[in-house]
Amino acid sequence: MPNRHSILQKLRRAASTLLTGLKSGASGKAANRTALERENVRQVQKYIDYRFKNPDYLITALKHRSYVYSREQSGVHSNERLEFLGDAVLDLVVGEFIYQKYPGRREGQLTQLRSTLVNRKALARQARAMKLGRYVLLSTSEARSGGRFRHSILSDAYESIIGAIYLDGGLQPVRRFLHRTLLQELSAERPSEVDHSRNYKSALLEYTQGEGIGQPEYRVDSAVGPDHEKIFTIEVFVAGNPVSKGTGTSKKNAEQDAARQAVEQLQSDRDIDRS
Repeated sequence: MPNRHSILQKLRRAASTLLTGLKSGASGKAANRTALERENVRQVQKYIDYRFKNPDYLITALKHRSYVYSREQSGVHSNERLEFLGDAVLDLVVGEFIYQKYPGRREGQLTQLRSTLVNRKALARQARAMKLGRYVLLSTSEARSGGRFRHSILSDAYESIIGAIYLDGGLQPVRRFLHRTLLQELSAERPSEVDHSRNYKSALLEYTQGEGIGQPEYRVDSAVGPDHEKIFTIEVFVAGNPVSKGTGTSKKNAEQDAARQAVEQLQSDRDIDRS
């Protein structure tokens, strides 16, 4: 697990690069904001309970690449760079939280716990609770295809907002935001490494056989650490295509984690197809 110093260095480098890009050509931006962008900023600020000193950060966090392409802008103006930064900030704050909450757990267990807790489904759930799908800026075609309900778009926007808050106000408002949302839920759930009450490998097998696409295949992606504290990463393939990766202190747990994420991803894709 990267130490706190290395994570902070990563954050500083990412923030410095991102600030340079966002500040270049910043003059006149306020005048160029569309009415939709101004209204979406106003609504999202209410849901996240944070008022931006520089609303351009939040506008960028809401811009899906389909929106900027539809306006004939470069992909660098989408929320993808802020998502990259927000992912690093999220790792730090969640890592700090579980480090303090579980003082008796070893590094490998904390790594697995963070991987289990912070995943696309959990972030998308938080985004839906904030009604973020209403306010993400999408192209007309992306919106019509169900983009406002897509887990990947919602979770990416959630991470982008974390990055935007960090740039605007630093770590403290990010901690407050996450403790009100994601971490408050995790505290209440008292999660364990993996929910063993459900056999996700069996659920995934049942799904793939029902769809006539054969059996899932599990491959070891990596095994890191000493023998007594090894962390396995397993990637699961369905119909020859990679679907998800899972981690665990044993191959069995890592396979369960990979299967869990695959089931959640396949279910979300099916829900979108039905919408």
